[in-house]
Amino acid sequence: MNSQADLISHNRAIEFDGGRHAKARIGFVLLAMEQTIESDMFRLAPPGVGVHFARAPMANRISVETLLAMEDGIGDAAATILPELALDVACYACTSGSVVIGEDKVFAQLRRGAPDAKPTSLITGVINALHALNARRITIATPYLDEVNLIERVYLEERGFEVLNIEGLQIENDEDMARVTPQYLTEFAASVDRDDSDAVFISCGALRSVEIIDALEARLNKPVVTSNQAMMWDCLRTAGVTDSVDGYGTLLRDF
Repeated sequence: MNSQADLISHNRAIEFDGGRHAKARIGFVLLAMEQTIESDMFRLAPPGVGVHFARAPMANRISVETLLAMEDGIGDAAATILPELALDVACYACTSGSVVIGEDKVFAQLRRGAPDAKPTSLITGVINALHALNARRITIATPYLDEVNLIERVYLEERGFEVLNIEGLQIENDEDMARVTPQYLTEFAASVDRDDSDAVFISCGALRSVEIIDALEARLNKPVVTSNQAMMWDCLRTAGVTDSVDGYGTLLRDF
């Protein structure tokens, strides 16, 4: 039998607030086999920002052919992220896929799947980050095959950047990209850089590069942009979130 206290409690109006993600809800479309981005986004998201994920079909081998083949899957995956709620931002979370497919086609797919969200992509975040840092002359370290590196070089040069050097590790499989050690990435990125560059860009969401940004900036005395750092920064600013995030480089701390 219910007590009088229980009856009083049950008659109270339910109290609601904005939930854990009152600042913004960001949706990411990942490659099917992606292993790094989810943990990086949880690491970089400030309090009050929700990060939500869906995966699009994609072969483990990263090539121009396999990247092009996933275009339609971007919109299908975006449609599954909080389908009854409005995302603030929808992002395609693949650097190489963004340049191979192209931002316009990526945005069209994201709008198809999440029409109420502001669309962006990983390469869009990188471009916006480099502009914010006033970095025009850049060097790029990637894990990719040369066929993908060439497309990325041309893509960025057509958008006004001078690519002083781009070098890839010639890794074909995404699962192997996720296994490259942060220490190796530090030395590799430093070897790819040039003294006259404005910034170093470490390209690929699968690489474990966010944890080396601060140390590499101190070593090179210049900004370091990585795919996942730039993607989170861009998604936050697109959503109107201006929080500073310390410990992951100049971009997230100061811009």
